[in-house]
Amino acid sequence: THFKMADSIPLHPVRNLQKRQEYYPGRQSRYQVEDESSNLDEMPLMMSEEGFENDESDYHTLPRARITQKKRGLGWFVFGGWKLLCASCCDCLANICRRKKQLKARTVWLGHPEKCEDKYPRNAIKNQKYNLFTFVPGVLYQQFKFFLNLYFLVVSCSQFVPSLKIGYLYTYWAPLAFVMAVTMIREAIDEFRRYQRDEEMNSQLYSKLTIRGKVQVKSSDIQVGDLIIVEKNQRIPADMIFLRTSEKSGACFIRTDQLDGETDWKLRVAVCCTQRLPALGDLFTISAHVYAQKPQMDIHSFEGTFTREDSDPSIHESLGIENTLWASTVVASGTVIGVVIYTGKETRSVMNTSNPKNKVGLLDLELNRLTKALFLALVVLSVVMVALQGFVGPWYRYLFRFILLFSYIIPISLRVNLDMGKAAYGWMIMKDDNIPGTVVRTSTIPEELGRLVYLLTDKTGTLTQNEMVFKRLHLGTVSYGTDTMDEIQSHIIGSYAQGNSSHSYLTGSSAGTAPSSKTATSAPKVRKSVHSRIHEAVKAIALCHNVTPVYESRAGVNGETEYAEADQDFSDENRTYQASSPDEVALVQWTQSVGLTLVSRDLSSMQLKTPGGQILPFIILQVFPFTSESKRMGIIVRDDSSGEITFYMKGADVAMSSIVQYNDWLEEECGNMAREGLRILVVAKKSLTEEQYQDFENRYNQAKLSVHDRSLKVAAVVESLEREMELLCLTGVEDQLQADVRPTLEMLRNAGIKIWMLTGDKLETATCIAKSSHLVSRNQDVHIFRPVMNRGEAHLELNAFRRKHDCTLVISGDSLEVCLKYYEHEFVELACQCPAVVCCRCSPTQKAQIVKLLQLHTGKRTCAIGDGGNDVSMIQAADCGIGIEGKEGKQASLAADFSITQFKHIGRLLMVHGRNSYKRSAALGQFVIHRGLIISTMQAIFSSVFYFASVPLYQGFLMVGYATIYTMFPVFSLVLDQDVKPETAILYPELYKDLTKGRSLSFKTFLIWVLISMYQGGILIYGALVLFESEFVHVVAISFTALILTELLMVALTIRTWHWLMVLGEFLSLGCYVASLAFLNEYFDVAFISTVTFLWKVSAITLVSCLPLYILKYLKRKFSPPSYSKLTS
Repeated sequence: THFKMADSIPLHPVRNLQKRQEYYPGRQSRYQVEDESSNLDEMPLMMSEEGFENDESDYHTLPRARITQKKRGLGWFVFGGWKLLCASCCDCLANICRRKKQLKARTVWLGHPEKCEDKYPRNAIKNQKYNLFTFVPGVLYQQFKFFLNLYFLVVSCSQFVPSLKIGYLYTYWAPLAFVMAVTMIREAIDEFRRYQRDEEMNSQLYSKLTIRGKVQVKSSDIQVGDLIIVEKNQRIPADMIFLRTSEKSGACFIRTDQLDGETDWKLRVAVCCTQRLPALGDLFTISAHVYAQKPQMDIHSFEGTFTREDSDPSIHESLGIENTLWASTVVASGTVIGVVIYTGKETRSVMNTSNPKNKVGLLDLELNRLTKALFLALVVLSVVMVALQGFVGPWYRYLFRFILLFSYIIPISLRVNLDMGKAAYGWMIMKDDNIPGTVVRTSTIPEELGRLVYLLTDKTGTLTQNEMVFKRLHLGTVSYGTDTMDEIQSHIIGSYAQGNSSHSYLTGSSAGTAPSSKTATSAPKVRKSVHSRIHEAVKAIALCHNVTPVYESRAGVNGETEYAEADQDFSDENRTYQASSPDEVALVQWTQSVGLTLVSRDLSSMQLKTPGGQILPFIILQVFPFTSESKRMGIIVRDDSSGEITFYMKGADVAMSSIVQYNDWLEEECGNMAREGLRILVVAKKSLTEEQYQDFENRYNQAKLSVHDRSLKVAAVVESLEREMELLCLTGVEDQLQADVRPTLEMLRNAGIKIWMLTGDKLETATCIAKSSHLVSRNQDVHIFRPVMNRGEAHLELNAFRRKHDCTLVISGDSLEVCLKYYEHEFVELACQCPAVVCCRCSPTQKAQIVKLLQLHTGKRTCAIGDGGNDVSMIQAADCGIGIEGKEGKQASLAADFSITQFKHIGRLLMVHGRNSYKRSAALGQFVIHRGLIISTMQAIFSSVFYFASVPLYQGFLMVGYATIYTMFPVFSLVLDQDVKPETAILYPELYKDLTKGRSLSFKTFLIWVLISMYQGGILIYGALVLFESEFVHVVAISFTALILTELLMVALTIRTWHWLMVLGEFLSLGCYVASLAFLNEYFDVAFISTVTFLWKVSAITLVSCLPLYILKYLKRKFSPPSYSKLTS
């Protein structure tokens, strides 16, 4: 039936979808569009984007194809038909090369991989960008994509043509080869590291069940249909259906932190039919298959069926998310056996990670734009030269020679210097003692850290430590905090000390307190009520949960143990609690600390231990689990000793306020505790008589069997119990923030960075953390975006939000999905005006989607920071990804561009290192361009004076030396320059705000440098021509020496804060030049150089070229000082 369904899809819904997409171009949602029309229900679930396109092409090209066939004549071919044919041929070739497989639903036979109908992908993890063949072409392409490098390649190649040859080959090829070699080596090292990491994962061994018994198999050789055994604490290698477990209950826990970032454990249930089989080998004697839907991205849903064919009526079981074991999760309890349904590229974890892109910094793009402008200037200059010459002779050859002569306008050393600069910044970041353990993994984008506008952060493990601590118990009249917990402990010890009389004492009859009641006024009554209320509250917290105690040393401890040996079994050292939420564990650990300990639990019973060591057995009659709709959980237990039946319930204050009896303090206290950033649970109870319970059970079972609206009916029956419950207490649990999160967020906010928190957690928790971490400042409102399902609701809700000013937006993942589908542009525009945005219940792909949205709509730089496997796609999509090495493993920090150990380090990383890297690179880049421009100006003037001859002014080594030895050290020492001390930069984060406008490197600053270069170049060559007497060699000597001196002085002018290495660099370069004068006799007349006239001429020219600039700079500092100098003065 499943296969037929796809054929019988009616045509209209798809057309309907297409129309809808024409109205909203480019708003194609990742998930299936839920139309209001009912016939969409007949469509296959969840079509991905490819699904849409394929379907549309099937239906809509049929009629069109017939029409075009009629018209195919000669005219058709001449008028553009050939284009179509070529295009279609190319498409065919591309498709053959790519062979992109369509994802299909599948039937998998247990233990028989050979029965599969299709070929499925290998189960290998591959994070590499290149393979052996594509490495060299790939890296070269990435490099020559830049205009700068491509230009140099062309210029260098032109030197092989004899008529164009100017000077020596090495002057062009040496710098280019150096740049390429450095890049190649760097990429090769990165690639090799990636290969090693993949290999480690792919070669992990697993046990595979075959008819002959267990076989060891590598992770990468696992196929669809294999039966794989996974031990405790082992990673699950592929997506599987859970068939059997060693645990008696038929269920196990898995840790999903690498998949969705939540550190709580998830409960998974084995398929009943296979769990009941007496032995492992029986999995081969039965004939069974699993039908699974086609692979998709959603990690929180799955639909399939399990069928056993050889039993008389064949057994069908429906499979849901609780029967699956996704790849990259880890088994937390017991040993599990599963049948593999998806491998390799089709697993949920791989479908949710995006391919890493090569990140290019904004500064590089800006410099690339400037080089294009320079290239234009160069061509124009050359044309002017040829024109002035009068287009005589082979003028196009002259044109090309001029272009080569002036090619120094665009300096090859720009890339070398910037790449070395980036390496230096990376080294400084890693060596900074204030942020120990920071690793730079992508060395090409340190300047990005200085340009960020949006910071997208994960919550669990990034802002919080994900350690829950019980902070507050509130009984309405009394509130107990961390410092008064000992009082509760003494109350509990007191209430259980009387032994068995405790019941009458607690229920309020005066038997237990007879002696004191003779002298009684009202005082004992009050005390007794507090006393009994504490006892009731603690007991409720100890019973109402979904926690299982696990004993490490003796695995045999289950519900069946004899009570006699209970004491030594239930020792406290080796007990750990397992639950699907860390809050619950915190509550149970707290009851243990005050004396009431949960010692064992299975599906039907639970045991508590009193401070005196006595065991209290309870029978679990019903459990109503927590769901995100109901926001509460309930449990009905019978006290084994007294037979009393009690219904306990705990949940969020929103859900519980209507259920408990009228009281005047609940709402107020919840508000107070929420402001402290605590997660609040309201605990209530209701005593039931035997008849009430029986009546309930009958109705409940009946509702569970109904076919239509089952969940509604069940909920209605449960709600009949949830009335007039007795409010016991409020509990407050705190998820502790990472160190210094508040000041760091405060600093980032002042630096003009907008912070978005994207988390997979619940709305309440997310809001709570947003308040306690001061992501939302005290005086700001929080606007919680109501859940919307369709276009109309989204429209209304967006309008409601538009009326609010300066308030934080809190929105859930599915509402966001709907808004982006219909009102993408409007939504992003509104959200960007908010001081902060919190998105909760986000899937990993959604996080990446939000990053891309921001980049697309605002064009500003984004930074993502996270610590779990679920943050990887967000980190890779952002312009700059930062990973934190956290509890959730190293996956995020390995995928990131920068890896830090604590959230608070991000402040220094951005304010100090980011700011410095950007300002230094901007200065360095422009200075290198200035260095090239000066020499080109001189060449232009020189050529024009000497009848437009295309003769180089400086030959061979002079040119290479000028770009390298003579000026390299001082120019490169700009990398050490800083305008303010690190302490000041951190103290005044507002300085960072200026950078985002990108004023350090813009066309304006660039033009200023161009004018300076033209002025200086003109003065130098003109001065030399005026002052030289007899020989041409003298012009070269005078102008070249003055040029070198000017450059060194200009570096000194640019520097803001001196460093001893800079001084060293200046003198080293000068020394090199003076020393090399002796060897350069082919260029210089040594006799002339040693005369006094030479010295005064050089000094005069240098003075004229530099002094005016010094004066101008001084005046500028005096009359319009930059913001940083106001702080340093």
